[in-house]
Amino acid sequence: MPKVSLTHFEAALLFAFFTSIVFGVVTKTSDRDRLHYGIYCFVWFLVALFGLGWLMYFGHR
Repeated sequence: MPKVSLTHFEAALLFAFFTSIVFGVVTKTSDRDRLHYGIYCFVWFLVALFGLGWLMYFGHR
C-alpha cells in the first residue's frame, strides 16, 4: 500500500472538504440546498484556515 504524505495545508483542505460534505448532507433536505450549504461551509472553512494562519503568523513574529 502506498504511503500518503500530506502537508498540514493539504490535510486541512481535505478536512474542510469532507466536513462540508457531511454538513450539507446531514443538515439540508433538498439536493440544491445541500450543494449550496456544502459550498458555503467549505468557503468559511477556507476563510478560517487562512485567517487563523495569518493570526498565528503575526502572533509568532
